[in-house]
Amino acid sequence: MSGHFDGALLGGNCRLELADGSRIELPARRWMRDPGTADELLLGRCWGPTLDIGCGPGRLTAALARRGVPSLGIDVSGTAVRLTRRRGGVALRRDVFGRVPGAGRWRHALLADGNIGIGGNPVSLLRRVFELLGPGGRALVELDPPGAAARRERVRVDGSPWFAWAWLGADALAGVAAAAALAVSWTAAHGGRHFAELRRGV
Repeated sequence: MSGHFDGALLGGNCRLELADGSRIELPARRWMRDPGTADELLLGRCWGPTLDIGCGPGRLTAALARRGVPSLGIDVSGTAVRLTRRRGGVALRRDVFGRVPGAGRWRHALLADGNIGIGGNPVSLLRRVFELLGPGGRALVELDPPGAAARRERVRVDGSPWFAWAWLGADALAGVAAAAALAVSWTAAHGGRHFAELRRGV
């Protein structure tokens, strides 16, 4: 999630425009709702302090807070931070590649809703995420369905400046994880959504 998505967070449609002119509709309405059954697959694995990266309107951050799980949402969008706080979550306007509170001490990190694409390079992003996690920390990521090749594109939203984004299919994760010196410890799917948990490699 980034500041480019503010229109969607405020109730508008959200479509990524690719350089070739094609458009991808994003599930902005789901981001605004309370967590669903598929989200529970992620939430149920977060029992320690959790960093929600690209928290958007904060449905996961706030849900964890209601369960008594210490959680912090970070997003580069001020709108996202305000919406997360309105839902009862704690959130800060931060870039995951910048200064993040608690670096090296988080137990879990969430990359839901396609946020494995942040920065356009999943290997670099995952390396950074594991700098933020403490010993034994795990990253929970949402992926595209199997068969969706890993790819990187320049995209924009509603005439915003172009920015780098990536997509990663569930069956392409193992190679990306290995390149980041990580291992896949759990996978799950529900309702067409796919998830995995990563740990540091042996």
